[in-house]
Amino acid sequence: MTAITVTVAGQTLTATLDDTTAGRDFAAMLPLNLVLADYHGIEKVADLPKRLDTSGAPDSYRPEAGDITVYAPWGNLAIFYKPFQSSRGLVRLGEFEGPIEALIRDGEIPVRIELAD
Repeated sequence: MTAITVTVAGQTLTATLDDTTAGRDFAAMLPLNLVLADYHGIEKVADLPKRLDTSGAPDSYRPEAGDITVYAPWGNLAIFYKPFQSSRGLVRLGEFEGPIEALIRDGEIPVRIELAD
């Protein structure tokens, strides 16, 4: 597992990436500056600079609040702040280690994601 931080509006959130092909591929991209946008009132999404290697991942995943995922068909990052149904193409990357209220706000949200020290 790989520890990361997500900085939003001066607040630092901690998370852990899974030791999977997709999790390691995402960690290799860091640091990243992204702009998150709301999607369907359940998740925040952002385009990634390249597609992640999701080989070996299950066909679908049922996200919980606080999960960090990638939607493989589109190649975008998706951070869930509400649970959702099992979805084909959704691949878990990791999860936050505490409250994520700083991410739940209207409009676009600039964030910096980096490896933790």
